Amino acid sequence: MRWYSKDITTVESTLLTNKEQGIAWKEASKRLEKVGPNQIQDQSTVSAFALLLNQFKDFMVLILLIATLISGLLGEYMDAITIIAIIVLNAILGFVQEYRAEQSLHALKELTAPTAHVIRDGELQEIPAAELVPGDIVYFEAGDRIPADLRLFEVKGAYIEESALTGESLPVQKYEHAMNDAEEMSLGDQANMAFMGTLVTRGSGQGVVVATGMATQMGQIAELIQTTEEMQTPLQHRLEQLGKVLITVAIILTAVVVVTGILYGQDAYKMFLAGVSLAVAAIPEGLPAVVTIALALGVQRMIRRKAIVRKLPSVETLGCASVICSDKTGTLTQNKMTVTHLYVNNDTIEVSGVGYDPNGEFTLAPGHAVSFVQKPYVKKILEYGVLCNNATLKEETETEGKLLKRKRTYWDITGDPTEGAIVVAGAKAGVWKEQIERGYQRLEEFPFDSERKMMSVFVQTSGGQKKVITKGAPDVLLQHCTHAFWRGKVTALTDDIRREILRANDQLAEKALRNLAIAYREIKGDGSLMNEAKAERELVFLGLFGMIDPPRAEVKQAIKECSQAGIRTVMITGDHQKTAEAIAYELGILRERGQSLNGNQLQALSDEEFESMVEDVSVYARVSPEHKLRIVKALQKKGHVVAMTGDGVNDAPAIKAADIGIAMGITGTDVAKEASSLILSDDNFSTIKAAIEEGRNIYENIRKFIRYMLASNVGEILVMFFATLAGLPLPLVPIQILWVNLVTDGLPAMALGVDQSEKNVMSQPPRSRRENIFARGLGWKIISRGLLIGLATLAAFWLTLQENPDDLVRAQTIAFATLVMAQLIHVFDCRSDTSIFSRNPFENRWLVLAVLASLLMMIGVMYIEALQPIFRTVALDVKEWLFVLFFAALPSVALSFTYLFKRRR
Repeated sequence: MRWYSKDITTVESTLLTNKEQGIAWKEASKRLEKVGPNQIQDQSTVSAFALLLNQFKDFMVLILLIATLISGLLGEYMDAITIIAIIVLNAILGFVQEYRAEQSLHALKELTAPTAHVIRDGELQEIPAAELVPGDIVYFEAGDRIPADLRLFEVKGAYIEESALTGESLPVQKYEHAMNDAEEMSLGDQANMAFMGTLVTRGSGQGVVVATGMATQMGQIAELIQTTEEMQTPLQHRLEQLGKVLITVAIILTAVVVVTGILYGQDAYKMFLAGVSLAVAAIPEGLPAVVTIALALGVQRMIRRKAIVRKLPSVETLGCASVICSDKTGTLTQNKMTVTHLYVNNDTIEVSGVGYDPNGEFTLAPGHAVSFVQKPYVKKILEYGVLCNNATLKEETETEGKLLKRKRTYWDITGDPTEGAIVVAGAKAGVWKEQIERGYQRLEEFPFDSERKMMSVFVQTSGGQKKVITKGAPDVLLQHCTHAFWRGKVTALTDDIRREILRANDQLAEKALRNLAIAYREIKGDGSLMNEAKAERELVFLGLFGMIDPPRAEVKQAIKECSQAGIRTVMITGDHQKTAEAIAYELGILRERGQSLNGNQLQALSDEEFESMVEDVSVYARVSPEHKLRIVKALQKKGHVVAMTGDGVNDAPAIKAADIGIAMGITGTDVAKEASSLILSDDNFSTIKAAIEEGRNIYENIRKFIRYMLASNVGEILVMFFATLAGLPLPLVPIQILWVNLVTDGLPAMALGVDQSEKNVMSQPPRSRRENIFARGLGWKIISRGLLIGLATLAAFWLTLQENPDDLVRAQTIAFATLVMAQLIHVFDCRSDTSIFSRNPFENRWLVLAVLASLLMMIGVMYIEALQPIFRTVALDVKEWLFVLFFAALPSVALSFTYLFKRRR
């Protein structure tokens, strides 16, 4: 029901209540039994043990367990232990992520009020908020959290901070009267309603409870969180597919090798052992480990870049993001109202400065600083603005860092953000509130209320002069003015001057500024009978304060760089449409002919109509949580990988539904953080760009690892297969196959996972979420390199066997050394999509160290006499090593020269 459109009498009769008496205790008990407690309900939860067991149901994990069993049966206990460690590590990581992911509802509960002041049987009582029922009469005042959804019927200057629910950047003024029923109103426009979980910042009031528990707006968001499915990331999807394909292909190929060998007269038992060894080597048990390590190290780098990753795959997902849906307040803007313009004496003055820092300049035009000596009225409007004000500006100190305790100082305001902006503007001109107030005594204050739309103070100077200073909405305040400060003196407020003032007000409003007018009056006599009606008349109009929540300085460049990387930024906000459009235009989000929609316009569109235009809309204003969720899903239907940022409760469902949800670390609510995959510790949009760069690099590193691992495995299988077809003895014995797997698929593969990004990583468009992991020629590179590695190894084996037909062990040692060296050379080839010569091999020092360690492991089994009989190896001389190196380098060098030749042509 549209409660905001109903008069209070209708509300009372509908809910069978009375605003003076409330409802009876007995009736309240009946209603409580019927509607249930006024609480956010948890969805049916899975036990922690069941969550842990679920981690072992993955197909890849089951295959790894089989590989563990085979390795154990072969006596390869080190391989078995390694695989078990990988499985347990992945299970723990998955369990922790899933367990934390569903904590959003617990955070929602923290926003509900523990107690409420309610009228029952005509008496004001304090009861647990969980016992509220529809029809209860609730009283609230500044500092209270609204305990349920209320239709207000008595308001005394009440302002409620609703940003967590609606996205509105300032506390919202509340009214009593019924509103227009002609169209559906967004939550931010329902000025006679108060919603569960929002905070009263000023004034007091009473309201009728119209919804409790899951029926409240907060409860509906909780239900959206429960019913919203998290998207599987592109990396998870591709790796799941890849694992199944690789395992199937590996088993088929090894089976072919075994059957072929038996058909060509090889010993069946030896071929079976060789086949099992090939299967263990070919099954990519290192894939989960390398992916986990690459993502984990990426997480550490992201922490240094002010981003906290809650779910590992989300880092990679940002790498293929094509749309960033960003909240405005606090993400693109500073969430600090700032006075940017003054209008006084028919001069429009620009005020610079960032946030609450009291440093800035006053200029009439760029490069023309205002002289406070020549234009004393500039300080006068600031002085009066500071006096008619209850906010304060203070320098705060906090300690940061766990080990090295560093002290950081910053400026902050207490009180209303609009009044705080005026205090900061005064400080920029040296008009400090504490100093100014020493020269004045406040005799009376007439607080702001919704009917007058003004606030006044009655003050007396140290010299005994008395004044009234009034600030309020420009159109309203002008009606109480008879004079104006104009061209350096006080003069009668003529129609021409009034038109000039209103024109200036409109010009500031066109820049999406929120304007506040200020006026004064000098009182003669004692003024002892002063009241609102007497004070706020015959005023002298002084000027206007134009203020806005300004964009962050670094965001514009970050949006530009994202655009160059093929990523579109979309603004989604609960703020007013004109304000959103102005900010979006300034940041480069909204182009000359770009489109914007408000919540009502979006509501009127069918799903088909909206999906047809969703890629052309850059700004959404005055939207509800359901609208945000609809926007995300529409973009996903168009094939986009969507990143959604936000800080409020209203953002949580869309954050959870997005491919990657991003919450603000400073201003973000616990609900938004728990629903997110990534938290920005500095609340800065530019940090998302750094995360995208990191995500792209991680994905490319995973592709490098897959390229290296599969080409190596293909080489191992093919050398055995070709040898069997040619009727040759087995080039490798089972223990050598397993040792090659350990030496080459271990440290070098992991070192590839932490490789530095190539220079063009942010100049490429985002990859499609449908892109196969073998796209962009990776499949051909794997097959061609694997084929050449296999042929080169077989050639070295055959030539050695031709020279010494009776020395099979030496030939197998040559094949073993050639295969290992070919793979260790190939690992440097994998660092680039072009050639082995295009990148400095010493850039990645971890890779160099890993290759050296693998060389030592290979040499150890060849030169330590105690290991030679176990591994069926012999020591090689210098001539044989040169022979090995020639054939090992042949695949990478040959293909690199082929690429360079094609490029030259």
